[in-house]
Amino acid sequence: MARPLLLSLAVSMFWPIVSAADMIDTEGMQPWESCALCHGLDGDSRMAKFPRLAGQPERYLIKQLEDFRARRRRNDDSVMADNASLLAPEDIAVVARHFSTQSNPEPGIDEADADTPLGEHLFLQGDSARDLPACASCHVNSADPDRFPHITAQHRDYIAKQLRDFKAAIRTNDPKGVMQSVAAKLDDREIAAIAAYAARQERQKRRQP
Repeated sequence: MARPLLLSLAVSMFWPIVSAADMIDTEGMQPWESCALCHGLDGDSRMAKFPRLAGQPERYLIKQLEDFRARRRRNDDSVMADNASLLAPEDIAVVARHFSTQSNPEPGIDEADADTPLGEHLFLQGDSARDLPACASCHVNSADPDRFPHITAQHRDYIAKQLRDFKAAIRTNDPKGVMQSVAAKLDDREIAAIAAYAARQERQKRRQP
């Protein structure tokens, strides 16, 4: 294999980390601008792999960034952990405030391939027979909403993946293991139904501090 091709392959393997750390001149940039490649400057990412950050609670975003920096939360390739570690500690709150004050994204319109009645029931009512709380009890109607992310108008596939990761204890940074406990009670059909229903719902505005 020619040397230029080998070099190209090597660079591509480490591109997300190298590009952020060494190849992009970040002088004069706002700290949230380094997040834009994946999440968009307005926090309304176009790819389902990357969550929509727009309008998410500031306190929740701060916790996730701190958890990534401390390796308490990892995504599949550890890119977020690596990139969060490049943020100065004082920039975490700046990034979180920026995305939390962006306009809420529009709900999904192409998520009709799952069991809508099942998703709606679990999202709004849960299942008392299994001690399964309604998703809305925390993610829409909580008395302390800044602790919980919006999952309405989030990417369907992202919601489903987080539920699967909580169920498999791949993601473990939920306070007191609450989400791991909830997700463990869901089967694949229920996860798909909840994700599709939530993605199609309009995100309620929350009062900014």
